[in-house]
This record gives sequence, C-alpha cells and structure tokens, in this order.
Amino acid sequence: MEWLWTWKGKFFGYKDGSDLWTYKGKHVGRFYGTEVYDRNGNYLGEIKSDKRLITDKSKKRTKRSGFSPYAKRAGYARYANYAGYAMYAGYEDFPTYEMFENK
Repeated sequence: MEWLWTWKGKFFGYKDGSDLWTYKGKHVGRFYGTEVYDRNGNYLGEIKSDKRLITDKSKKRTKRSGFSPYAKRAGYARYANYAGYAMYAGYEDFPTYEMFENK
C-alpha cells in the first residue's frame, strides 16, 4: 500500500496493487504504470515526484479499458496535508477525493 497526496498537497488515499482508493475506502481508479484511469476508462492523472497525483491536460482524452469498482472498504484515518508543489506547465491538480465520494 502506498499513500498518495494531490499535487497541491491534499491527502487523497492510497494505491493498493494496481488500484486507487480514497482514504474513505472507495475504489476510484486503476493504474497502468504510473497513469490512473477511472471506472469508465478515462484518464484521471498520474503519480509524479514523491507520491503525488497530478493531471496532464494533454492526456485528458486518453482512454483505457473500464472496470467494475470493488465494493467499498473500511476507511483509514486521514493523514495530514502537505505543502503543495509549484504546478508544471500543461498540468493541473488531481481531483480531490470529495469529487469521487459524491459519485
């Protein structure tokens, strides 16, 4: 299990094998290498620089095979947020876990 934060430093959740989970226990993505895709196969972002999630705007139309999310797991205590990193040109911050919890 690998804990992950967004590029701006907000705690998101974790990578378990090839799957992305929010810290509240919702299965929201599948990794292909360092890139992660949602249940419909849409690119969400990737891991860069020390366990941070970021979205490359030029890849937003990239698709992979979709998947059926696993059932919700027990959540974990939330880790502290960190200071954000300066944004790379052509990138934006990864969506926050709240975006996925309301779907």
